[in-house]
Amino acid sequence: MDRAGRRPSKVVPAPMTDILRPTRRPAPAPQSTGMEIALLGSLAVLALIDSTSFGTLLIPAWLLIHPGPVRAARLLVFLGTVAAFYFAVGMAVALGADAFLPQIGRLLDTRPVVWAQLVIGVALFFWSFRLERGNRTVTGGGRLLGWRERALADGGAAALAGLALTAAAVEVTTMLPYLAAIGMITTAALPAAYLALIMAGYCLVMIAPALLLLVVRLAAGQQVIPLLTRLSDWMTRSNAVAWIVGVVGFLLARDAVVRLGFLD
Repeated sequence: MDRAGRRPSKVVPAPMTDILRPTRRPAPAPQSTGMEIALLGSLAVLALIDSTSFGTLLIPAWLLIHPGPVRAARLLVFLGTVAAFYFAVGMAVALGADAFLPQIGRLLDTRPVVWAQLVIGVALFFWSFRLERGNRTVTGGGRLLGWRERALADGGAAALAGLALTAAAVEVTTMLPYLAAIGMITTAALPAAYLALIMAGYCLVMIAPALLLLVVRLAAGQQVIPLLTRLSDWMTRSNAVAWIVGVVGFLLARDAVVRLGFLD
């Protein structure tokens, strides 16, 4: 009887299932990889939008229009200072938000907040058209001329770095794509090293168009100055803030629509 009672204990189906379980856990990896690719793609789009701002494109265009030989070092000092400023600000905000990330994440996932995001996105999108119309009657030409004079002045590297810091600090609060990118990176809950790498890549993409203009200027010489002048005049007349607000509004509304399940 004792032997018969012991026989069921020798059956070992449980360890077999334990052996099989680890092979099933890596299954969600493709989804996480897809999410990372989507995150990087969204950040690249936002960085390219930021690359058309006053400090990342207009002032570099002025520096390239300067008569005489191209002074590449001046532009590199300017762009390096701008990129370092935005990298430092982004890292400080992202790391500082880690302490509140769980509470923020739970709040942002609630349905009322997602509906509020949808309303804000739609409102920003339509408000951008009013900003564009308002820009046709209100111009900031005098202020822009002052910035241009400072950019074209024959100052040293310290003066140019100071100009870059001033320009970046003035427009950092108006760069909605940059602020949205910081929010996306923060809510992704990435390790500090990975976060720093992504932020550095974002800042590099921000200054990439200006670096491309520098390469074109070095290769084409004086022949490209009329093109740079037209670009500068167009950016001076246009309201970049208006279409940036419109793009950010569209992205916010689209994200909210997906999270609310309207496209399911």
